[in-house]
Amino acid sequence: MTTFVLSHNLQINSESTPPFSGEVLATGLVSSSSVLKSAVALNHSHWLVRIESELSPEDMASELVKAWKIFRLDQGHSVDHSWIALGGRKDSAAMTSSAPLQEGYWGVDVVECTNPDAFLESINWDALKSGRPGDAVFEYRD
Repeated sequence: MTTFVLSHNLQINSESTPPFSGEVLATGLVSSSSVLKSAVALNHSHWLVRIESELSPEDMASELVKAWKIFRLDQGHSVDHSWIALGGRKDSAAMTSSAPLQEGYWGVDVVECTNPDAFLESINWDALKSGRPGDAVFEYRD
């Protein structure tokens, strides 16, 4: 089972691309995907939703972005921008047992932006991922 704990990094400032609450996003992702069967809204300042699937992390990232775009379209929102899913596996114990991101889960930041290369450079993504094992990090772009 692959578990993603999602955050949303909305780099678009437009009424046609509004942010989502965790509750709305959880419902929307499940209704927009035939693969994502479980989505739970989280009560956390950074992490919005936990999703689970039998897919590999890379395939799940692709399905996640696909479902997110479908949900935006169904809501009449703009989707004429770039999407990135940046994932890192939690390889150490969480500080508390109630933390949303537990050992073995993937923390995934879904980014909506106009220039993916500039965004990744601004967060120093190459350096961030170079400090991690290759199987503990992914980058999916659409």
